[in-house]
Amino acid sequence: MQSPSANFSGKPPKLLDQVRDKIRLKHYSIRTEQAYTDWIKRFILYFGKKHPREMGAPEVERFLTHLAVNGQVAASTQNQARCALLFLYKEVLGVELPWLDNVGQAKAPKRLPVVLNRDEMQAILSRLTGTHWLIASLLYGTGMRIMECLRLRVQDVDMKRKEILIRDGKGAKDRVTMLPIALVQPLQAHLTNVRELHESDLAAGYGAVYLPHALERKYPNAAREWCWQYVFPAGKLSTDPRSGAVRRHHVQEQAIQRAVKQAVRAADLTKAATPHTFRHSFATHLLEGGYDIRTVQELLGHADVSTTMIYTHVLNKGGRGVKSPLDNL
Repeated sequence: MQSPSANFSGKPPKLLDQVRDKIRLKHYSIRTEQAYTDWIKRFILYFGKKHPREMGAPEVERFLTHLAVNGQVAASTQNQARCALLFLYKEVLGVELPWLDNVGQAKAPKRLPVVLNRDEMQAILSRLTGTHWLIASLLYGTGMRIMECLRLRVQDVDMKRKEILIRDGKGAKDRVTMLPIALVQPLQAHLTNVRELHESDLAAGYGAVYLPHALERKYPNAAREWCWQYVFPAGKLSTDPRSGAVRRHHVQEQAIQRAVKQAVRAADLTKAATPHTFRHSFATHLLEGGYDIRTVQELLGHADVSTTMIYTHVLNKGGRGVKSPLDNL
């Protein structure tokens, strides 16, 4: 694959191409690359296409303030823009100035997660079908994040041990979670169909899948092997935005989000549930079932148990389990 900044005219690479090169050198995801380049473009356009080398702390602070005041973006969005600009100055432009560490970070509000009870969970799942139902069931039954589920490879699912290996999760960490017994048979049937699709792709001259961290160069034939295929492949072939190769990627998260949104609406629920709500419900229901919080922490992949502790505040008892005096009258 040719680097985006590679050229034969002797001209220096464009700034955004330098950003992309640095991001790929650090093995950041394509989603991070897209987000960072978008924020950097917005920053440059906001100041009339002025080069970032000619700007500094006042401009960064002014841009972030504009996002918060005029754009009314969430604290997490503002912090993402901040990270993108600090990456630009530190990693790409090599600017080592004291003000970089003094650029303030927005304080994110501490909110309790939305949690569904078991009846609500069943109501949503009963209104999903096919692959959407299987993915939603896995999210609730394992506690995986949506992208962790969609990026699963065939070799990550161990039917005999009833385990799922989650590779390169949040924080670039691997972990193991359970495979619900109720999903073993549906998942086996699903993989049978996926294998037929893969063999059809091979016969058509395709069948290769994206491999991370230069594994494709180290193992030239691995991309076409069954064990490396996605458990939930997309319905159509697509062009890899980085390499230009035509491959079958995994299902897009937007498709699952739309399906869940429609199911929530059809179930006439008043809660703003999303696929990530299933992860919150998984953790809360395990704690309600009497499982140790350290076990739940490990299954969720939290680095600190204090992150898992938030689910103790949303257990299905109300008021932290305290009985109201009104109920004693």
